[in-house]
Amino acid sequence: MTAQALTILRNAGAEEIEHPGGTLLAHLQRVSALLASWGARPALVSAGLCHAFYGTDGFPVTLLDLEHRTELTEAIGAEAEALVYFYASCDRASSYLGLTDDRGESVDRFTGTRMCPSLEARQDFAELTAANELDIAAISPELRNRHGADLLDLFTRWRPLLSDPAWAHCRTVLDPATH
Repeated sequence: MTAQALTILRNAGAEEIEHPGGTLLAHLQRVSALLASWGARPALVSAGLCHAFYGTDGFPVTLLDLEHRTELTEAIGAEAEALVYFYASCDRASSYLGLTDDRGESVDRFTGTRMCPSLEARQDFAELTAANELDIAAISPELRNRHGADLLDLFTRWRPLLSDPAWAHCRTVLDPATH
């Protein structure tokens, strides 16, 4: 599955898109590896590799149009693709604060639909978000200095959703006392 996903990423130009730390493809591979190092299950690791396929609320570059969701599903499986879609579709401004609430309501930025994802989906979303942001913060001291305190605050609020390895990595990368 990973080889097929990498082929789609390369065909979509991910090796040529600039991103902190090099290219988008390098970032996606680091995010996937970070999730694997935290003991994430294979579907989440695959979602980490492909999390930017449909663009995100914070990174508008689209590698694959939503009409091609089947292609990504064939490459990484339905569970991983659903995580990629959830990550891409999340309207951060209206969803981040309530992610740890019982309902964890989220807004789909593509459709405007309000949904209440399962606890597991919210945990996966939090882990993927942490891996994504921590990779960037670790690569770019400038971005870490500019956004690190806000990210640490966010991940502290999300602590109930994060695995112990993810939380430890948050503190290692974002805690100013460690730099």
